[in-house]
Amino acid sequence: MVSRGLWLLLKPLSIGVRVLMVKEDQVLLVKHVYQDEWFLPGGLVEQGESLQAAARRETSEEVGADLRDIALFGIYSHREYRKIDHVVVFLSRDFSLNGDSDDEIEQCAFFNLQQLPADISPGSKQQIEHYLNGDSPQYEMI
Repeated sequence: MVSRGLWLLLKPLSIGVRVLMVKEDQVLLVKHVYQDEWFLPGGLVEQGESLQAAARRETSEEVGADLRDIALFGIYSHREYRKIDHVVVFLSRDFSLNGDSDDEIEQCAFFNLQQLPADISPGSKQQIEHYLNGDSPQYEMI
């Protein structure tokens, strides 16, 4: 609880990236060792890093991905307490995986877009639903 309060004071705004990695009606999701839910791969943007570079780095680190195509899908913001998170979501339909993952990933798996796990994060679920509905929001507050 103390670390959360410190985070709110020092980092009241965060910018992250997530990537919808879709192949043959399946989406790749990851489960981190420190969280109970499934998420789209991604993470925080490092200082001086472009959004696209962060998306490529994070997916490479988390699931060993080489993204051959990448396009902006949408920008989502989430306010919790006094903290605001901005998440830039990219879409990739042409990628390869080399089987590598880093220590923070407990599992990664493909799921049918119509049969997502019950314990998927609300944000990732919403972003996948937007994809299924053909929506590509410019910006949405969640």
